Amino acid sequence: EMPQIQAMLEVAKQWKAAPWLRPLTPCLSPPRRGLLRTLEGHSNSVNAVAVTADGKRAISGSSDNTLKVWDLTTGDEQFTLEGHSQWVNAVAVTEDGKRAISGSDDNTLKVWDLTTGNELFTLEGHSQWVNAVAVTSDGKRAISGSDDNTLKVWDLIAGKEQFTLKGHSDSVYAVAVTADGKQAISGSSDNTLKVWDLTTEKEQFTLKGHSYLIKAVAVTADGKRAISGSSDKTLKVWDLATGKEQFTLKGHSKSVYAVAVTADGKRAISGSDDDCIKVWDLTNRKEEFTLRGHSYSANYLYYIEDYHYSVNTVAVTADGKRAISGSSDRTLKVWDLTTRKEPFTIKGHSYLVYAVAVTADGKRAISGSSDRTLKVWDLTTRKEQFTLKGHSSSVYAVAVTEDGKRAISGSLDYTLKVWDLTTGKKQFTLKGHSNSVYAVAVTEDGKRAISGSLDYTLKVWDLTTRKEQFTLKGHSDAVNIVAVTGDGKRAISGSSDRTLKVWDLTTGNELFTLKGHSQWVNAVATIADGKRAISGSDDNTLKVWDLTTGNELFTLKGHSDAVNIVAVTSDGKRAISGSDDKTLKVWDLSSGNVIASFTGQSRIKCCALAPDGVTIVAGDASGRVYFLQLEGIAEYLEKGMA
Repeated sequence: EMPQIQAMLEVAKQWKAAPWLRPLTPCLSPPRRGLLRTLEGHSNSVNAVAVTADGKRAISGSSDNTLKVWDLTTGDEQFTLEGHSQWVNAVAVTEDGKRAISGSDDNTLKVWDLTTGNELFTLEGHSQWVNAVAVTSDGKRAISGSDDNTLKVWDLIAGKEQFTLKGHSDSVYAVAVTADGKQAISGSSDNTLKVWDLTTEKEQFTLKGHSYLIKAVAVTADGKRAISGSSDKTLKVWDLATGKEQFTLKGHSKSVYAVAVTADGKRAISGSDDDCIKVWDLTNRKEEFTLRGHSYSANYLYYIEDYHYSVNTVAVTADGKRAISGSSDRTLKVWDLTTRKEPFTIKGHSYLVYAVAVTADGKRAISGSSDRTLKVWDLTTRKEQFTLKGHSSSVYAVAVTEDGKRAISGSLDYTLKVWDLTTGKKQFTLKGHSNSVYAVAVTEDGKRAISGSLDYTLKVWDLTTRKEQFTLKGHSDAVNIVAVTGDGKRAISGSSDRTLKVWDLTTGNELFTLKGHSQWVNAVATIADGKRAISGSDDNTLKVWDLTTGNELFTLKGHSDAVNIVAVTSDGKRAISGSDDKTLKVWDLSSGNVIASFTGQSRIKCCALAPDGVTIVAGDASGRVYFLQLEGIAEYLEKGMA
């Protein structure tokens, strides 16, 4: 509703470019509502982040064995610090911003010059992985925690170990140091925290209260309180004078992996395996708000049930206005902490949207998500009608009958469920696969469903008798997608074995195999006449196939990352594809050209096309559901004919 935004939209309405994809609902994070920027560059999980005292730079450590130094003003990577031979788990930065100290699975710590990007020296002494590191405010000492159950205190001037702190009975995952440099607080998988006197080199006392391992700890600037995060899903605030717990913060649904505290000691910021960053008010002991945005889509996630995109690390700038988080999605995100809850919501699920289908009358869409639910949307109002609950794990596939009365969903819980879209209730469950169900299609007459699974098979189900008719065997890896021709006589499946297979649904026999993709086949759609199919793959391409001869007709190139979904207009003239490169592309199948493109805020995992050929519903890895309309297609066609 901001005047500047409305003025921009008025200008956009006059745009004459054709065709283009117009969002029908707000779908990108508005200004000043949380996410400021995303830092991309690591090739594996981001495990650690620290920010310089002036708030101008962040230093991240990753499972790609490197650290990166980022300019937080521009979002640019300044340089990469290379030297560790294993994962980088921890990083700290000196108060003057000139040096960084990192800890790694190679059992060492390294000290880096942040002016030149050079390694200054290596600290050796731990016999197991180094999980945590903190540095004193004078920059003279570092304290590290390790899988060898100890903490070590290092002289950063001489580059030598000063002494070892022993007392934990299991791995040390977290360490913080008070501003005066006199105390260290450590967290361990022995479920305790310990407070250490760095002058006497002895343990002062143990903090007990967490019921599971402690992954994170931070200390307030005045040194009076510590805040810990645990795999018991809670944070605890401790009085460092008495060694007693003050209160517990509850709200995360999974392990808490990271915690930071603002300089004024009034707020804590936590990161969790539930994909959330939460901001807590330490005065009133309540959650202020939640920040979401990290997402992930590596191939191996197909084999991990209910995988979520853990936030592994979080840091806060000295002014308390920004937080920087690092995640398993390989990115860092910079957040505005001045954000408050506002009357604005992004339409969607709480986690990744894997599947979407549109009813034949174009009035409703059904989406499936890793939040274990399906949602039914009114395409006229773009509002949610109701939520379908019943699966015990992620929903990977959804199809809808031609009459729009029933939806069929497939899940990582090995089952398919049939839903009544009039009442919003489950009708029945189909069981038979021995592993996750990744794909489902339904024949035009609504009498049969075809499912594909991680068990390498497809199954054909009779929706009248609610029984399996037969099993289609032939793929040598997971079946990721299935489509059925309009006459209901053939099915086309795509697999992680890099092939597509065409099946006779009357006999259950394989007709032929389509070979050509160099990576997993994730998507397939058939053209209405049943003579052609279009597939999408992890090799970043789409291929158009002749289903009569089994030959490849041509390849569509344009995506820069895996193609996850493809849909085709009813006239067979255009295809729409969604990719991990965050784009939806509209292809002219006569020329093979991209005629329109839309960039989302996260990886596009699914899309469906309404019968009008111009309304598109898509879902992404952050849980958003996009409602788009292809504009200017008539002008494009007229120009083409001219």
